[in-house]
Amino acid sequence: MKASARAGRNGIPALLAFVCGGIAVQTLPELPSPMLLTGLAVAAPILFLCRRSLACALLLGFAWASAFALLRLHDELPRNLEGRDIIVEGTIASLPEPNERGVRFEFDVGRIVSPEGGRAPGHLRLTWYDTDRTLRAGEHWRLTVRLKRPHGMLNPGGMDYELWLFSRNIRALGYVRESPGNALLRPANPWLPGAWRQTLSDRIHAALADSPFDGVIQALVMGAEDAITPSQWEVLRRTGTAHLIAISGSHISLVALLAYGIAAGAAALLQVMRWPPPALAASTAVAAAAGYSALTGFAIPTRRALIMIAIAMGGIIAQRHLRPVHTLTWALAAVVLLDPLAVTSPGFWLSFLAVGFILYLLTCRLHRAGFVRGLAWTNWATSLGLAPVLLFFFGQISLISPLANLFAVPVLGLAITPLALFGALVLLVWPAAGIVLMGFTETLVAWTWKALEWLSALPWAQWQHAAPPLPMALLAAFGAAVLMIPRGIPGRWLGLFLLLPAATYAPGPPPEGSYRLTVLDVGQALASVVETHAHTLVFDTGARLSDSFDMGTAVLEPYLRARGISAIDTLVVSHGDNDHIGGAAALLQRFPVAAALSSVPDKLSHPAAKSCRAGQSWEWDGVRFEMLWPPTPEGAEGEGTTADDDNDTSCVLKISATQGGALLTGDIERSAESGLVTRYAAALASTVLVAPHHGSKTSSTPEFLSEVRPSTVLVSAGYRNRWGFPSPQVMERYRRLGIRVFDTASGGALTVRPGADGAGPELIPYRLSHRRYWHDTAPRTESPAGAAPR
Repeated sequence: MKASARAGRNGIPALLAFVCGGIAVQTLPELPSPMLLTGLAVAAPILFLCRRSLACALLLGFAWASAFALLRLHDELPRNLEGRDIIVEGTIASLPEPNERGVRFEFDVGRIVSPEGGRAPGHLRLTWYDTDRTLRAGEHWRLTVRLKRPHGMLNPGGMDYELWLFSRNIRALGYVRESPGNALLRPANPWLPGAWRQTLSDRIHAALADSPFDGVIQALVMGAEDAITPSQWEVLRRTGTAHLIAISGSHISLVALLAYGIAAGAAALLQVMRWPPPALAASTAVAAAAGYSALTGFAIPTRRALIMIAIAMGGIIAQRHLRPVHTLTWALAAVVLLDPLAVTSPGFWLSFLAVGFILYLLTCRLHRAGFVRGLAWTNWATSLGLAPVLLFFFGQISLISPLANLFAVPVLGLAITPLALFGALVLLVWPAAGIVLMGFTETLVAWTWKALEWLSALPWAQWQHAAPPLPMALLAAFGAAVLMIPRGIPGRWLGLFLLLPAATYAPGPPPEGSYRLTVLDVGQALASVVETHAHTLVFDTGARLSDSFDMGTAVLEPYLRARGISAIDTLVVSHGDNDHIGGAAALLQRFPVAAALSSVPDKLSHPAAKSCRAGQSWEWDGVRFEMLWPPTPEGAEGEGTTADDDNDTSCVLKISATQGGALLTGDIERSAESGLVTRYAAALASTVLVAPHHGSKTSSTPEFLSEVRPSTVLVSAGYRNRWGFPSPQVMERYRRLGIRVFDTASGGALTVRPGADGAGPELIPYRLSHRRYWHDTAPRTESPAGAAPR
């Protein structure tokens, strides 16, 4: 009896220990070896027999998550198959996503046709450019593809694309090559969920015609979020209502609740006595939730919700009373057991913490508020409780969220979503009636959207702040819980002090007389940020790749927010090529910019944009900035450069400080380099050189390098870019001169900051300092002088 009681008491802590073991694995730069995991597997039962249940559970969680990750990492694309034509046969595993460049889809590989004996991952993410083929989920195709290993841009504050791919088991990316062998082998099986999703998506799209809310309704019904426009996502983020659109626990719970109520009512009406009515209703609820999850393609958030519902309903079926905290803990452990990588998702923490905080709010209270008042209070309190989590993951909090959710939850969540689901079902059996219902749904969404847009437009709707470190975020979360303790318990006001560290956190700026230069990882493009003690300069802004994706929004804005920067003192755009100016428009929309300089000022949407010219200079916080190039129009002709030489008219900026100088060169080539050597000679000397033209063989001439004499060169180049930058000849030239070379493709964002105790500059590759086991270990283009390649 004592052992049984002890096991009952330790059940919840043991489950939490198992979860903590799984979380610990996701912080590792490298996974433990299979031999070490075998040792852990042997040690776990020994600990259990020694009645060390918590240590045993922690070890099991760690070992299981490590083994899960090792198996997934093993399913990788061999490096010798990168960039080669491979013929594969398999099934389209997602709803194809059309865009302006083609169509993107996920693909389950059945077999490798060529090369014979070749190996490829089982799940791919492909793009078919400029095709007029109509692709449908569930179809079986033979395709000629070119693949590369998952390798994404890695920057402070930015999205970890490699983690996103890894968590979805996408182990290679690529595109379809035009080939006579590309052929549809077999149509989709109409009885499989993928075909259902495709049919339903097509019918919803046809019913809504050209409605701007087609993407929103598709997301409400099936979780297909790709058709939601960037401006619509912005409204949802600023109002804190994105959780009502994306398929989440609330949607699955609503379906399960409706199914439970209908089944319970039907059982009572028909006087079904063969099975207990609660068990029958609970079984129906689980089946309905599972069917809805299948309709969404078993997306990760729906899996979490389905597990929670299955455990809660399982208690009803087994006639066991489960306390809510036990249900929540068992669901938490079950999710980690089925998918240890779930803990890397912000949605995992937001969903479980939201439920946990609501349980915390509703327990230990002597008085119960009325429905409306209780709903408003719970909504406000939950917003406060989740604020530290949102700040930690996203660096922003919707201040308007409590008000927006107060009407959006009942309207979008309890009215529009059920109507959209019912209309979708009717579309499948009675299209004419379904079209009417979908039209009514679209009208309700349009009315609701007007209110959300109005709230989103309020200047104080969103608070953006540098994401605090984890200890501060945990302290703030505890502070929110303290503020919500029941009245009568002393010390509630102390919660405010616990919130202060996270609310006031700001990354430290460089000291007076020093600068911090970060060359961001923006693929085959250039974007860099220079910070002094109280000023910020942005040099180039990366590319604009589509109407919905540019580096200003995807990389520069998150980086600046993470550094606590809310305004830009000077924006320099070296020249008009897309890979340098593409992100400027988005950046100018999101940040106040005091001054803008460019060789193409007319292409910048800044009212006071000016031409960059040699001779311009200024000083910030003891750091000197000098524009060395291009020369004035009068002097350009005599120095071998004309206004038509776009690359050679790039702005060239020199930064001088006690830690050494830095030279930012844009895309200059031989002609401009020769002009700079003629004009400045030894005055070009700089400790750090941002490689001209991404390391092209038409740049970095020996004469130029002999005058600059850099000790470090930073190359901004894309992984496996089609031009082969940086050029091997240029890399050999750097090597002969003993120059350390770092590139963004293998190092991620590259940060140069002042060394400790006044030493020379210190360089930090972000991919090294924040390495996780799922990150691709791309071989260096060239190792630093005296260092071994990694």
